[in-house]
Amino acid sequence: MIADVANVVINSNADHLNRLAGIVILAGGASKRMGSPKAELILPTNERLLDYHVRQALELSTALMNNVPIMIADNGRGFTVNPDLIVQNPQVPIIHITDYLSSNTLSGNDDEQIETGGALVAIESALQSLASSTALGEAPNEQASWLMVISCDSLIPATDLWQKLKPYMTQATDKSVICLTDDSHLYPLLGIYRLSIEPDLKRYIDDGQRQVMKFIKPIVQPVPLPKNWQHLTNFNTPEDFKRACMALTHL
Repeated sequence: MIADVANVVINSNADHLNRLAGIVILAGGASKRMGSPKAELILPTNERLLDYHVRQALELSTALMNNVPIMIADNGRGFTVNPDLIVQNPQVPIIHITDYLSSNTLSGNDDEQIETGGALVAIESALQSLASSTALGEAPNEQASWLMVISCDSLIPATDLWQKLKPYMTQATDKSVICLTDDSHLYPLLGIYRLSIEPDLKRYIDDGQRQVMKFIKPIVQPVPLPKNWQHLTNFNTPEDFKRACMALTHL
């Protein structure tokens, strides 16, 4: 009986330490090839892409029953969220966050990264927001918690992504980033990040670095992208988006 109780406590602690602390939706990309902001794209259901991701994130937050905050990083573009989503889910915080800025924000070699700041500054801002929140302070070990990152070049539902990545939190205990991958490249903006990487990421950005792959390479655990998700992500042109919408109907 004592052993059974101990196992329950251990498993309960493991579940708590591997909890989802927050979700950040990256909506601030330049979208040059798309011709318009991806966050404002309209799905065949007449739902905006940003609202789609917020709704999916709300469903995950509700399913986890711990009111996981949803952060929108739109690089100051001021994208709004459908008011109905906020009214129907008053218990879940939905907030816009400002990209983390350092003295080296404009020092980089990639023109697009210089213009938008890049994904890492948005992720750093989300990590800082969670670290400073009072809700996070209630966790016994916040450094073992995770941030989900979802970019607006994907239609993969947040709950499906979480279910796909979650098992690797206990299988790859030495890794701090878990993200999807296919035969050709990683998808670091469809993944989960340990909150404990925040100081290292801040130093990396403060040193004038912006390359996502360079930062995550030593700490990443790739997870194979399911074949039926292949066309749901990495859309950069109107044609890509149409293909993604078609793929979504076959999930």
